[in-house]
Amino acid sequence: MKKIVFHLNCLERGGAERVVANLSRQFAAHGYQVYIATEWQGTDEYEIDNRIQRVHVGLSETQKKHCRVKQFLDRITNLRKFLKEVQPDIVLAFARRANYRALTAAVGTKIPVVISIRNNPIGYYDAWSDKIQIALLFGRAAGCVFQTPEQKAYFPKGLQAKSRIILNPINEKFIGNPIPQEREKTVVHSGRLVAFKNQRMLIEAFLQVHQKHPDYTLKIFGGDAGDGTKEHLEQLIAKNQAAEFICLMGSSSQLEKDLRCGAVAAFSSNYEGMPNVMLEAMALGLPVVATDCPPGGPRMVIRSEENGLLVPIKDPDALAAAINRLIEDRDFAEKLGREAAKIGETASADTIFLEWKAYIEEICGRQKT
Repeated sequence: MKKIVFHLNCLERGGAERVVANLSRQFAAHGYQVYIATEWQGTDEYEIDNRIQRVHVGLSETQKKHCRVKQFLDRITNLRKFLKEVQPDIVLAFARRANYRALTAAVGTKIPVVISIRNNPIGYYDAWSDKIQIALLFGRAAGCVFQTPEQKAYFPKGLQAKSRIILNPINEKFIGNPIPQEREKTVVHSGRLVAFKNQRMLIEAFLQVHQKHPDYTLKIFGGDAGDGTKEHLEQLIAKNQAAEFICLMGSSSQLEKDLRCGAVAAFSSNYEGMPNVMLEAMALGLPVVATDCPPGGPRMVIRSEENGLLVPIKDPDALAAAINRLIEDRDFAEKLGREAAKIGETASADTIFLEWKAYIEEICGRQKT
């Protein structure tokens, strides 16, 4: 039986965390001994399979009193101690700081580390401190999983050569649902309320939509990221006296039910890795419009005019026009939705698990030779 350690900051609801929750369950179901090593406990986390061992490798109460530099070293030490005790066959790290920590903690242990890039490198991996750590550490990675070719092209050739591009797995509950015969007059969106997802632009676009289609409402599902976005959105809604037709619904554990009957699913991010909620909306057979945001996640899966619509980032007029088009041409919209639902075949949990499994088996095999 192989031992796998997933390492990330926490399991609070977000893209990387959702992928880890899904993948770890798949590996555990296939007989792997799975650990999830996190830095802290979040307030609204994904549930994990009871066969998986969740381990805290973050700061102890004593370590929290240390200075910032010492805390950085403490985190590395804690993770390294855990890895040496468990001796996993492989470590799968998710997101920027977890990538750096895992690669540093594994130095000298002969434990292979696969890192994963989950967001736009521009803005996340382009500071001087990132450039130093990439130069020092990324060559040590046994492999790397990217979400898009645009992400991959940003990093050193050596890392690209031993990498894979793998889509995010879609939770089974979004796949195989019958497409509704009748749609609600609702535009739906799901995603954390956070600045880069630009729900502000979505609201601005929908205000235009509502002028033409006053019988339609906008429902935005997603928890508060705590960066002030929720408050700004509430102010925008109040300023436009739109509370009766634009609703912030909060987070939901049953999006497969909440989104399913919407007339249109709209996504407005300025940048995004591979939006899980967009994949889920497509799998449900929803007509989808999304911004063609870097580093190219939406355009990896949406063929505009065939299984969805792509619009430029930061362009509320274009987003409003696309939503209006899908509202007004329902035959076209439903055709897009039927094509979109096919993503459930290429990005099912089983399919994506097999891609990850083949990749890490290849890496573990190389380590033994």
